[in-house]
Amino acid sequence: MVKIYHDSDADIKWIKGRKVAIIGYGSQGRAHALNLRDSGVEVIVGVREGGKSWDLAKADGFSPSRIPEAAKKADVIAMLIPDTEHAEVYESSIAGALERGKALMFAHGYSIRYGLIKPPQHVDVFMVAPKSPGPRLREVFKEGFGVPSLIAVHQDYTGHAKDLALSYAKGLGSTRVGVLETTFADETEEDLFGEQAVLVGGITYLIKDGFDVLREAGYPPELAYFEVLHEMKLIVDLIYSSGLTGMLKAVSDTAKYGGLTRGKYVIDEKVKERMRDLLKDIKSGKFAEEWTGNPEESRKRLNSMMSEISNSEIEQIGKVIRKMAGLEKQ
Repeated sequence: MVKIYHDSDADIKWIKGRKVAIIGYGSQGRAHALNLRDSGVEVIVGVREGGKSWDLAKADGFSPSRIPEAAKKADVIAMLIPDTEHAEVYESSIAGALERGKALMFAHGYSIRYGLIKPPQHVDVFMVAPKSPGPRLREVFKEGFGVPSLIAVHQDYTGHAKDLALSYAKGLGSTRVGVLETTFADETEEDLFGEQAVLVGGITYLIKDGFDVLREAGYPPELAYFEVLHEMKLIVDLIYSSGLTGMLKAVSDTAKYGGLTRGKYVIDEKVKERMRDLLKDIKSGKFAEEWTGNPEESRKRLNSMMSEISNSEIEQIGKVIRKMAGLEKQ
């Protein structure tokens, strides 16, 4: 069983006694910085000077620094920029600031798991990975609650890396609800698999293919959109709050029977086997080499695929439906 930690297992003193540099001020970076500051931690925001993140950090009451300066000032350096930027920023702005006894923190294990960053032996390396987008992490913190986080220790030079990880998680508010212990490898591999096979890749193409099949059969696009996309939120909300069984109990018997007897026909053993192939590519490093081995080329490919999705019929009719439903204002 996975070990779960709560408030009583974490001492805020470990992180309150350190200066924390938040490198990056995007979705996660902003939430980490604000939550830690509200928890009494001294936070330095490290971003590129003159950009939107610089201005946003200033508007939030921080005095942002350039990344190399923030890293030099800090005892704990939190890498909260995109994975594709980790290697370059680390080499140019972070590596030289890693004095003995400092700590390097990650919110995702990717760069350590695949060797994009190879820290020196004289620093602690740990992970605190909130299981939510940054805005949600901030929202529930202000409500006096928190979101679950994963913690892991890759390198324990000081003998207190785990104490520091738990303390950091407490500063985010995560120990209010529960912090699960894992490893950098497990977090990375499971996270990538979930994104590719189910949460992003799987659901996107399940919806899109369902829409295309209805359209090919002559059904109106508006009705097809409602059936395969709009109502998806209702089902996912039921699963989120009550599990698969709770969702099934909430829908009609016709939906239960049809879904359970035909669902395995669509998502069959061949799909499961392809999921196993995805996991093999993740564990072997094949996916990482494709994505971050040549970031410029993979970024071009991503932009092309995003354009294809954005211009698809389901997205065009979706704009109409979302405006009609009051979900989009423009």
